[in-house]
Amino acid sequence: MAQKEGGRRVKTGDHLGAKAIAGAPTAGGGVVVEVREKKGSLRAAIPTMPFPLAVICLFLNTFIPGLGTFISAFTVLCGARSELVSQRGVCCVFWLNVAAAFIQILTAVIMVGWIMSIFWGMDMVILA
Repeated sequence: MAQKEGGRRVKTGDHLGAKAIAGAPTAGGGVVVEVREKKGSLRAAIPTMPFPLAVICLFLNTFIPGLGTFISAFTVLCGARSELVSQRGVCCVFWLNVAAAFIQILTAVIMVGWIMSIFWGMDMVILA
C-alpha cells in the first residue's frame, strides 16, 4: 500500500504497521528497494487466459513442446489480454506467440526448447 506524505511516496507495511520511504533505512536496519522486471517482447506477449486453459497449455507444453504456446496464440485472437496488445496490436502479439511456439519446437531437440516450453507454461499459469 502506498500513500503520499509531504510530496514523497511512502510505503506502508500492513503486517508491521510501519512506514518506510523508498531508499531510506527502516527500523530493522534494512533498506526498502523497489524492483520492476523488464520483460522482452516474447515474454510480454504471453496472454492472460482463464486458469483452466492455462493449466491445459502448461500440460501440453510439458509433453509436446510448443503446442500449448501455439494454442495460447489463438486465445489472443479470441480476446485474451497481453501486456503488448495496447502497444503493438492483436495481430503482432499473435505472431509473436506463434514465433515463440516455433522456437520451442525447433530447439526441443537439444532440450532448450522443452525447458523453455515448460517455463512458458508456468508463466501462463502465473498470469491466469
